[in-house]
Amino acid sequence: MATRLDTALRRRIRAALDREAALDLLQRAVGTPSVTGSEAAFARLLEAELNKLGASDVVLKEFLPGRPNLRGVRHGTGEGRSLLLMGHLDTVHVRGWHDRWKGTDRADPFGAAIVEGALWGRGSADLKAGICAALMGLGTLDRTGLRLAGDVALALVGDEESGEPDTGISAGVKALMPWLASLPRPSLGIYVEPSGLDVFTAQIGFLIADIAVFGRSAYFGLPEAGVDALKATHEILAALWDHAAELNALPAHPLLGKPSLLVTSITGGGYIAVPGECRLSLIRKLLPGEDLGVAAAAIEAAAQRAPSNSEIRVDVAFPAGRDHPVGGTACETDAASEGVTLLCTEAAAAMPGRGRVAGAPFWSEASFLTRLGIPTVYFAPGDIGCAHTTEERVSVAEYLSGIETLACFMAAYCGTL
Repeated sequence: MATRLDTALRRRIRAALDREAALDLLQRAVGTPSVTGSEAAFARLLEAELNKLGASDVVLKEFLPGRPNLRGVRHGTGEGRSLLLMGHLDTVHVRGWHDRWKGTDRADPFGAAIVEGALWGRGSADLKAGICAALMGLGTLDRTGLRLAGDVALALVGDEESGEPDTGISAGVKALMPWLASLPRPSLGIYVEPSGLDVFTAQIGFLIADIAVFGRSAYFGLPEAGVDALKATHEILAALWDHAAELNALPAHPLLGKPSLLVTSITGGGYIAVPGECRLSLIRKLLPGEDLGVAAAAIEAAAQRAPSNSEIRVDVAFPAGRDHPVGGTACETDAASEGVTLLCTEAAAAMPGRGRVAGAPFWSEASFLTRLGIPTVYFAPGDIGCAHTTEERVSVAEYLSGIETLACFMAAYCGTL
């Protein structure tokens, strides 16, 4: 059974944290660019760190040419509970960063400058601080002389982020699934997406729909010769917004709010003529328990039946399949479980005011783990609100507290000898 740490042991772990080494690792991590599609250099850096930690079965393996995943296991010495720590190697692009910070210490997106108590740079929050906190947590336990009883597996994958051409389909974790399935089932998974040291026990699901509406263009002076795709698109929008209102009337999830549908873009026309083609895109937020296939079918049905002109053709595509052909699945872990309770306790001890149970307002890859029967939460330093922006940074104090939290949690959850 996992047990809460006594105060003396928690202080011992805190005293063993090497702050200088922790900052050095995070600065080297941020200083190693890993924009989606170019994860290899960062993976090699972490491979060296895993080997320094004495991990076993360290494997750097390509899931696509030049794009590796990294995995390894710190084997325990007894019968303690096992833990899986997981994160993604890739970051989003840095377009616009230099222009935003030109002439300042923050001008280099990979400079890892420390300004006003925060470490700045692409990937600092999302999610290199989480990966480094996990590695430094293990290293801190080593410095205390404590040995974990349970195993700690580490899985670091590419291709989680989207935004670069032909990437962002979770190709990394899909390739790693056979290895994850072969592990003795971990008692808990922690995906180190930024959570501000709160514990996200539930995540939204999503799907993206691209809808193309085809009519027939005609000269504006002879509109009767055309079939107006823009008018049909107006009818489709009305149907989609009616569907959105139905979703808004459903009960809210206590951590994630209500399901929703948001139209995100629309294009069409452009000539002095009857618009012959229009396109729109939308994103649908799903809650745990909602079926992605059912949600997709409802959107397609609304789009197909809306046009009043039978000559209109409507094509619907779902381009963002992740753990499901049309999107990413919502999932949830019991917030009252022992692992969650312990993690919350240690986060609050390391940084008062943190360690609250909350919901992830994003989708990441936890649902790949929950479908294997591994209860999974998100936990790491960093504010998701600054991720993907030119304001990306992580509080140094929060990062150090995240290391302390994970070290103390591993000692309590996995047991020590």
